[in-house]
Amino acid sequence: MPSGRTMLRAAVASVAVLLPTAAWAHVGVGSTSGFVHGFVHPVTGIDHVLAMVAVGMFAANLGGRVLWAVPLTFVSVMAIGGALGIAGIAVPSVEAGIAASVIFLGLAVALQRKWPVAAAMALVGIFAIFHGHAHGAEMPIDVSGLEYGLGFMLATALLHGTGVGLGIGIARFGRSYSPRVIRFGGGAMAVAGVAILTGVI
Repeated sequence: MPSGRTMLRAAVASVAVLLPTAAWAHVGVGSTSGFVHGFVHPVTGIDHVLAMVAVGMFAANLGGRVLWAVPLTFVSVMAIGGALGIAGIAVPSVEAGIAASVIFLGLAVALQRKWPVAAAMALVGIFAIFHGHAHGAEMPIDVSGLEYGLGFMLATALLHGTGVGLGIGIARFGRSYSPRVIRFGGGAMAVAGVAILTGVI
């Protein structure tokens, strides 16, 4: 099994690769393929990034088969939400739902409680609908929906992987230190979610 240091390096490398430049802003800038548009969309919004990383950290804390079941659930349900957005089918309170996902997933990370597998999957699945719909609704009209969807699904999976790497890496720091770091990180995510919900950021 990789060491904690190796996992942290992988997580940092993933974040470095995914960080967008200022010129990308959000999506629809320049002449790029549908896949690139889709890939860029999740990593250019702080709300999406925080929620995706929180899903990974949440899964890492639960461990076992939840480690893959929770991220897989999110990506799968998000694809459904994306299809709804592309089709123009409305989902109520999408932006509020995304902000709420950052709050509740951040709290789930901070509290470090053990969730039943089905409950953990249901929690992330609910919020995945909002994120997917937002991605789908903002798809440029001149790109392939399939390529666009594959792009945002891959980016989301990589962000989940970053969260899993962070969670596992931090846990290796020791039982006295790592819970405090995870609580702080999850709490900071929840606070950021409140700021997003209230329009502060």
